[in-house]
Amino acid sequence: MEPIEQVFREEHGRVVAALVRRFGDLDVAEDAAAEALVVALEKWPLDGTPPNPGGWLTTTATRKALDRLRRESRRERKHEEAAVISDSTAHEPTGVVDDDRLRLIFTCCHPALAPEARVALTLRLLGGLSVAEIAAAFLVPETTMAQRLTRAKKKIAGAHIPFRVPEASDLPGRLDAVLAVVYLVFNEGYLATSPTVSVREDLCAEAIRLARLLRALLPEVPEIAGLLALLLLTDARRAARFSYGGELVTLAEQDRSAWDSTLIAEGHALVRACLAQNRPGRYQLLAAVNAVHTDAPSMADTDWAQIATLYGQLAAIDPSPVVALNRAVAVAELDGPAVGLALVEALELEGYHAWHATRADLLRRLGRSDEARTAYERAIALSDNPGESAYLARRRDQLA
Repeated sequence: MEPIEQVFREEHGRVVAALVRRFGDLDVAEDAAAEALVVALEKWPLDGTPPNPGGWLTTTATRKALDRLRRESRRERKHEEAAVISDSTAHEPTGVVDDDRLRLIFTCCHPALAPEARVALTLRLLGGLSVAEIAAAFLVPETTMAQRLTRAKKKIAGAHIPFRVPEASDLPGRLDAVLAVVYLVFNEGYLATSPTVSVREDLCAEAIRLARLLRALLPEVPEIAGLLALLLLTDARRAARFSYGGELVTLAEQDRSAWDSTLIAEGHALVRACLAQNRPGRYQLLAAVNAVHTDAPSMADTDWAQIATLYGQLAAIDPSPVVALNRAVAVAELDGPAVGLALVEALELEGYHAWHATRADLLRRLGRSDEARTAYERAIALSDNPGESAYLARRRDQLA
C-alpha cells in the first residue's frame, strides 16, 4: 500500500468523526473525506507529507464539505452554522464514551437500522474499509453490499435519525453491532482482502485498542472479555503466519516459539474469567477454541475433541455455515478426512474461498488429486490475499 493511502486509512475514522460532529451528515462526511484523499494524492508527492497529516486531511475535508454545502441551497442553514473552519466553541459533552472513534461507532450502530446494515455502514465510514472488503466479510457480492449501504444511508436521511452522543442507556442495545464491527475490522487486518498486502497491522492494533476500551467501559459484560481474548490469542500468532517470502504458513506448520507468550497469557486469563461467569456467547466460545490451539505444543497435541465440542456449542447459538465448516475441520482431525469431507460438501458456501481450500485439503488427503487440484484453483480464484494465494498455489503444484 502506498504511504499516503496508509496514512489516510489510519486517519479516516477520525476525519469522518470530526466532520459528522460538525455537519451531522454521513454522506457529506464520507464524500468530503474521500475528496481530501484525492487532493493528498495530488499534492503530497510534490510538496511532501505535512507534519500533521491527520490535521491536514481534516482541514481539507472540512473545506470540501463547506464547498458542497454552498452548492446545495437546501443546506443553507447548515452552511451558516458551519461557516468557519476553526470553531472555538467548546465541543458538546462526550457522554460515557470518551474515545472519538468508539463513540461514533456507537452512534452509527443505531437500532433503527438492520443489524447487518449497522455493521456494514460503520465499517465503511469508520473502519476505512472498501465496499469490496466489507462484501467479502459478509460473503456477499460487492453490488449487493453497495445496495445495502445505499439503503442504510437513505433510511438515516428519511427517518431523520439523530447523530447525538450516545447515553449510557443506549449502549446495551447497540453493543452487539459494535462488537461485530471491531471483530470484522480485526479480521480484515489479520487476513487482508488486498492484492498488495497480506496483513494490515494498523487494523489489528486498532481493533484490539477498541476492544480494550470496551472492556474498561463495560467490564461486567463477558462477551467483551471474550472478544478481547479472541483478538489477543489470534494476534499472538501473527508473527508466525507468513514466511519471509510472504506465503501463508498454516497452523500445522507454524513455529510456535514465535508466538507472543504475553498475549497468550493475557488471553487465557480472560477466557478463564469468562468461564467463571458461565454466560457463554459467540466470542467467548471462539476465544476458547483459540485457547485450546495456543495451549497445544504442536498440532498433533491439539485437543480436537474439545474444539469440535466448542464449535458444536457455537453452532447452537450461531448456526452459520462458516461455523459448521470450522467444526468439520475439527471432525476431520478426529474421524478422518472422509467424514470431514462429507460435512464440508453439505454446506452451501460455493462463493467462500475457505470452503474450497478446506475441501481441496481433504481431497488431497484422500488421494483424489484431480478433484483437489480443481478445488485449489477455485480457492485461488476467490482469494484476495496474496500470501494465501501463494500457499494454495504451492499446495496445488505439489499434487501428484
